[in-house]
Amino acid sequence: MILETVRLRLRPVTVSDVDALVALDNDPQVMRFVSGGAPTPREVIEGWVLPRAEAERRAHRTGMWAATDRRTDHFRGWFALRTPRHSHRPEVELSYRLQREHWGRGLATEAAHALLTMSFRELGAERVFAGTMAANTASRRVMEKIGMRLSAIHLCDDDVVFGSGAGEVEYELLRSHWETTTMSWSSGQRARGLPPNPPPQGPRHAVAGLTA
Repeated sequence: MILETVRLRLRPVTVSDVDALVALDNDPQVMRFVSGGAPTPREVIEGWVLPRAEAERRAHRTGMWAATDRRTDHFRGWFALRTPRHSHRPEVELSYRLQREHWGRGLATEAAHALLTMSFRELGAERVFAGTMAANTASRRVMEKIGMRLSAIHLCDDDVVFGSGAGEVEYELLRSHWETTTMSWSSGQRARGLPPNPPPQGPRHAVAGLTA
């Protein structure tokens, strides 16, 4: 499934994205809160990341999407939905990674909104959650902007990798809350005389207005 937002096109990753994925993970700042700055080896991306994404796509319609610029088709990063293997509830985990030069432009918020909409409308999820290091304030702001709420704090002592005060946070958005906020927003559109969002048709879904 291909998703489109105002500025991005999200398409399932393929082997043609390996070079871009390797380059992304070779930026120590991008990987700071993932691996302490260490890059992901090419063989891991080729032998584990891509096969896992394809298995997710085939089994659950989730997986990993390459985010490209709608005008230039240039790679900007990736976004992913993963189905927890040991969960007994309909939920998915959201994650994302963007090139550093495109941080702070609202692209992560824009694409994450699109995947939230897909999760609740298309996949029947009851809960979408995401996690990051507590010190990763930029990623936490994205989670808050898309309506997620802090649901758990996990303390850890891995100061060697992540520095003093390391710990993980988890955010979540429940279907009930998403429906309430979405319906309220849609009602506001109609009250102002704006057309409601059209229902999704076909394998390509446009998600308009997501530029926060």
